[in-house]
Amino acid sequence: MAAVLEVKDICKTYVLNKRQNNVLRNVNFNVDEGEMIAIMGPSGSGKSTLLYSISGMDSATSGQVMFDGQDITKMSNRELALLRLDGMGFIFQQMYMMKNLTILDNIVLPAMQSKKNKLAKKDKIKCGESLMRKLGIIDIADNDINEVSGGQLQRACICRSMINNPKVLFADEPTGALNRNSSNEVMDELVKLNKEGTTIIMVTHDAKVVARCSRVLYIVDGNIKGEYKSPSDEKISEKERDRRLNDWLMELGW
Repeated sequence: MAAVLEVKDICKTYVLNKRQNNVLRNVNFNVDEGEMIAIMGPSGSGKSTLLYSISGMDSATSGQVMFDGQDITKMSNRELALLRLDGMGFIFQQMYMMKNLTILDNIVLPAMQSKKNKLAKKDKIKCGESLMRKLGIIDIADNDINEVSGGQLQRACICRSMINNPKVLFADEPTGALNRNSSNEVMDELVKLNKEGTTIIMVTHDAKVVARCSRVLYIVDGNIKGEYKSPSDEKISEKERDRRLNDWLMELGW
């Protein structure tokens, strides 16, 4: 498969009180279309900084990020904003939505703002409703954001992230604020989207979430210390898959 994302020697340095803090140190990896990748590591290891740097939400100090053939490190802020709107989807631990809009209005807002999405307004609304049906939340379309559960709101955020058919879905601790039941439901939806072809890159600290990804990058002190690929043999039991992953994480000091 073709690489949709190529990360080459990415570094990120902050200067605090005249001291350099090297958060990312020459990070290299590729992401192929259709992969579901987890970025894992201890607190302060640079996971979220890496996610933001490769998605153009933050700028790298040096290095190159090729997204669908375009070097985002050379883009202007306006070009990056348009790319994030039309080519990327985002899900965060904190489920940010406009308080003055209904759930459905929040979901279709990026489509209304997009110049690349040429659908008529009514068709954009139908697309939003279709995504809500797919994720089992069509019954809350007209609700305010404070009238739904955390799990429902996060599934609405997934719908919003998919409204412009992004090349890659970036997720930062998408289940971090949810209980186990809601976390499983949200992961079920992300796995379905991935099986349908959506490329997903997520930061997580949850080993149960990681177990459902096809590849894991383990980052320590701004460097990728290890990489794990889920066994492709379908005959391997879920229990055995979990054991292999946990053994690998233990070896890395998790």
